[in-house]
Amino acid sequence: MTIVTITIEQENAGERIDKALSTIQEDWSRSQIATWITDGIVKVNGEDVKAKYKVKEGDVIEVDVPDPESLEVIPEDLDLEIVYEDKDVLVVNKPKGMVVHPAPGHLTGTLVNGLMHHCKDLSGINGILRPGIVHRIDKDTSGLLMVAKNDHAHHSLVDQLVNKTVTRKYTALVHGHIAHDKGTIDAPIGRDQKDRQKQAVVDNGKHAVTHFNVMERLGDYTLVECRLETGRTHQIRVHMNYIGYPLVGDPKYGPKKTIDFGGQVLHAGVLGFVHPATEEYLEFEAPLPEDYVELLEQLRKEA
Repeated sequence: MTIVTITIEQENAGERIDKALSTIQEDWSRSQIATWITDGIVKVNGEDVKAKYKVKEGDVIEVDVPDPESLEVIPEDLDLEIVYEDKDVLVVNKPKGMVVHPAPGHLTGTLVNGLMHHCKDLSGINGILRPGIVHRIDKDTSGLLMVAKNDHAHHSLVDQLVNKTVTRKYTALVHGHIAHDKGTIDAPIGRDQKDRQKQAVVDNGKHAVTHFNVMERLGDYTLVECRLETGRTHQIRVHMNYIGYPLVGDPKYGPKKTIDFGGQVLHAGVLGFVHPATEEYLEFEAPLPEDYVELLEQLRKEA
């Protein structure tokens, strides 16, 4: 175990201990902290407390953080749609509903499980749970991902992401009628202070820029192409909601009254990058999934 000591500052005073600790330590979830409190490994001023305890300024909290469990990722035959592959890189079209990489409590059925069955040579920079993974898309977002098969390729692709030279275009269906044909959203994104499970536009967030073009207007909905200049967590979902056009079907950022699509209507359709070895620019396109196409056809009939 590792002992972590935290002294409560004024800004967190009055909060429940599970909320305060999850705010201070972003990698700790409230449910995880509640379990630790029940297990007696969280002490406040040397004493046991309950999860509903409200912290006070100056409280000294000690947490005996358990050592991480040893996790083994099992290769699985998941019939992945490989769009491109050579000895350095791989491009895959991820289906909606598939998680990109394993996490504690969710070790099977992920893209990484499938990749480990498909090929043995994946870069090890991101460790055992995320071999080869350079960037991610959300579970319910479909579309293209680039994967590094060795460490040189991994460094090259990450550098391109950092330098904003990777082409990433998404097709999104949003609520509302966008009157202008194009726009740019330049608004910093960080963790939502009211809901730690969400991201939000916040003053002290990380630089985030999304460019969008209107593709089609469908009555109360608009189909847009969003191009990422940066790649923050949930960036398109947060930015489109911020300007008043939340994604259709989005359970986290969208309105309660929306189309039941089993998740946000968002597809990573275009991906382009410079090949790490040949230095040739490669660009790939994945067509919209069948259920996405069917939804658009239905909306066209109703518009």
